[in-house]
Amino acid sequence: MKRFFSRFVPEVPILIGALLLLRLPALRGAATGLATVFPFTVVAAALLLGWRFNRSRLVFAIALLALTEYVLWNGLDTSRDRLSFYALTFLLPINVALVALLPERGTLTAAGLLRWVLLAVQVIIVVLLVQSFPDPTLKFLTTRVLPARFTAWTPVPQPSIIAFITIGVLLAMAWLREPQSPVRGYFYALMAVFAALSWPTTGPGQELWLATAGLILVVAVIEASYLMAYRDGLTELPGRRALNEALPRLSGQFTVAMVDVDHFKRFNDTYGHDAGDHVLRLVAARLAQAPGGGTAYRYGGEEFALVFAGKGQDECVPYLEELRETIETSRFTMRRRFRPRVKPKNDKGRKSRQAIVITVSIGVAERNHRNASPDQVVQAADKALYRAKEAGRNRVAT
Repeated sequence: MKRFFSRFVPEVPILIGALLLLRLPALRGAATGLATVFPFTVVAAALLLGWRFNRSRLVFAIALLALTEYVLWNGLDTSRDRLSFYALTFLLPINVALVALLPERGTLTAAGLLRWVLLAVQVIIVVLLVQSFPDPTLKFLTTRVLPARFTAWTPVPQPSIIAFITIGVLLAMAWLREPQSPVRGYFYALMAVFAALSWPTTGPGQELWLATAGLILVVAVIEASYLMAYRDGLTELPGRRALNEALPRLSGQFTVAMVDVDHFKRFNDTYGHDAGDHVLRLVAARLAQAPGGGTAYRYGGEEFALVFAGKGQDECVPYLEELRETIETSRFTMRRRFRPRVKPKNDKGRKSRQAIVITVSIGVAERNHRNASPDQVVQAADKALYRAKEAGRNRVAT
């Protein structure tokens, strides 16, 4: 359930907050005052983060939002202004997708300069089409696929709505395929951008929605930086830095268990590193559901740590034995692409997926008068792990 709700936080609360700010009569005064500083604050934060963390995508996205604000600021009074608006609404989601899906290549590098050139070329083409071929361009950008009553609630024309929906589905699929990717922020920012384009021109709505889109992207960069520092990308468990910061915050008694995958190097040499990564993810999934309320961490390599806050060593050993047996009795299925590097002599051709047995060794230590500091508890658990491996592996040692 926590994993499910994490897909919506903090972006959905930010979107709801912007909507309430603009809709509630009691907050309209605050919205007007906020519109004078909020966009500039977001731009400054985005440029600072983009420079400090070398996030060129954030810089390009903010440039797109600034261009959108410029077009909306000019208004839709003349036919040329409206045509520029229609072109913007059609090209904007496409450019957002390109920014979101293309890899980081720097802002002032050769690849970065090429992106600036492509953006400038789009602006030049739109200006030429508006001035030289206004009627054909208008006909294309305002083509009706559905009856007008279905889209009468928004000034965004139907081809642009189709572009927004298509790009939104594309970003959602990319996000689901790689949950830790920054595409998630662009998916929610796209919603805020569409709200800005559909919002009435009177009042601060358009400015606040565009600034909200920028804020979502800024938060996405901060969250991605946090995950890179504190969460292991392979297993999605908290990393060693998170463990080192969590242990000193514990008060009273606690127990640390160091868990090591048995014969992992031999397994890697036999099946390859991709298969080894697959096994680490499977073991991590079991550790994340460890009985007794233990919190799992990726310590490094094939080694993990479990922390039991408020529990002593004797209380945790039965939970760890249960966990060890669960991993041993689980049949980890090797996919067909994970083939041994040396073909077995008794290979009889095509077979079903191969099931292998994975075991772990566990060393346990608690905080007591001999091991008072977190570092001492971890060292004691590591020594216990060494004893478990020396005694034959696949066991729990204290």
